[in-house]
Amino acid sequence: MTRYIFVTGGVVSSLGKGIISASIGKLLQARGYSITIQKFDPYINIDPGTLNPYEHGECYVTVDGMETDLDLGHYERFTGIRTTHANSVTTGKIYKAVIEKERHGDYLGKTIQVVPHITDEIKRRIMHNDTVDFVISEIGGTIGDIESAPFLEAIRQLKWELGNRAVCVHLTYVPYLKAADELKTKPTQHSVKEMQGAGIQPDVLVLRTEKHLSDSIRQKVASFCNVDLECVVQSEDLNSIYEVPVNMQRQGLDAALLRKFGIPVGETPMMEDWNRFLELQRTATKEVHVGLVGKYDLQDAYKSIRESLILAGIYNHVKVKIDFFNSENITKENVPEKLSQVAGVIICPGFGQRGIEGKIIAAEYARTNNLPAFGICLGMQMMVIEFARNILGYNDANSSEMDSNTPHNVIDMMEEQKTVTNMGGTMRLGAYSCDISPNSRVSDIYGTLHISERHRHRYEFNNRYKEEYEKNGMMCVGTNPESGLVEIVEIPSHRWFIGTQFHPEYSSNVLHPHPLFMDFVKNVIA
Repeated sequence: MTRYIFVTGGVVSSLGKGIISASIGKLLQARGYSITIQKFDPYINIDPGTLNPYEHGECYVTVDGMETDLDLGHYERFTGIRTTHANSVTTGKIYKAVIEKERHGDYLGKTIQVVPHITDEIKRRIMHNDTVDFVISEIGGTIGDIESAPFLEAIRQLKWELGNRAVCVHLTYVPYLKAADELKTKPTQHSVKEMQGAGIQPDVLVLRTEKHLSDSIRQKVASFCNVDLECVVQSEDLNSIYEVPVNMQRQGLDAALLRKFGIPVGETPMMEDWNRFLELQRTATKEVHVGLVGKYDLQDAYKSIRESLILAGIYNHVKVKIDFFNSENITKENVPEKLSQVAGVIICPGFGQRGIEGKIIAAEYARTNNLPAFGICLGMQMMVIEFARNILGYNDANSSEMDSNTPHNVIDMMEEQKTVTNMGGTMRLGAYSCDISPNSRVSDIYGTLHISERHRHRYEFNNRYKEEYEKNGMMCVGTNPESGLVEIVEIPSHRWFIGTQFHPEYSSNVLHPHPLFMDFVKNVIA
């Protein structure tokens, strides 16, 4: 019998609903339950695929090719589950589905309304997966936002229909006023009242705070908000997001949830693997600096890459410190000053002309100075272009994405993309197979000759130049067995110079860091 946990937020956004949802999932897994986690985003875009990263951070890609919110990355890194299109729902998807049904004639004679038609579609999506023990549904936005109203109404109905099979966890903020030297619970009280006004009584409150909350404050919140004291837990600022599950377990969040569902609590699981990881994290004190060369001055724009580096650092017993370099500001003159500060460099993914010359310059510096370099998607393409310009002698080499008239389009649009007109959801997306050349560095790293990795691109290595590249020292060591698409390039004579057309960062999680990131960091500190 599947049970449902709804995670909502109040007071302000960016409190960490995704981390709390992922932590709940991890704690329930530790008790032997199967889980899945969904993200419901109230924006009208079908997905975040066409959104600027400055708007919404990283666009995460699922194995089945769905462009989603970055919170799905947290879900996967914490729990090890593999998300799909069913784990990401937007208002745009909901309305599109309802309108298509209306056009098909499914509602003949009916006036289509938010209630019941939109809310019924939301409920259908929430209850779509009934094969797991728990479905955790995170509702994006903040209580009071007009966009979230249909989702909250759907939750209200489900809580009424499902009884003790549905629980609401509400995340709020308890601010500290320095001038008064006081923690204030009034915003939480108002947030809960707003929820009650929508017909939902939160069962559990998670209080986001920068300072430790006393039991008296928790008791006050419990009394004013009609919540059991054991169901009021605090989420303090911690040194690492990966400490959150253990912190929540220590306060009995998982036990409180089980009691709300009427399930026997039993013994608290030890979470040995997770605690071993945290111990490694605590003892990894030696710092190593890695440069990130990209064009988005926003931490969340490269969230999965950052987390993959941090995880790989921990397992290599070092603390990776990430130095961001805006590729628009990198020139031939200043690149030695900038990149001499770091022990390795990541050439970041992205789209469009802006900042690519800086990425090419960074790739050249790394290649000629034997600096470990890892190019991802567009980053790999910039490595390829740099090699063509400076080794093959094609000074005008480029990607046809950047210059449609270049005579040496060493990166070209994929054949099946040339007839595509719509922008959203039409790239090469999701997991594809890759065959790795034996005796390559990458085959040693993976320990296998057959892998599957996730993609998000329209342009590819132009195979007309493949033989020329390999004659001059850049080897194409990974290819798709069906299309022949070059997936991985490497320079064997270099200390560590690898580019991947795919995004390995999507496959890295806490207990299983990605082998490419692991080997990259290993060579950075060697």
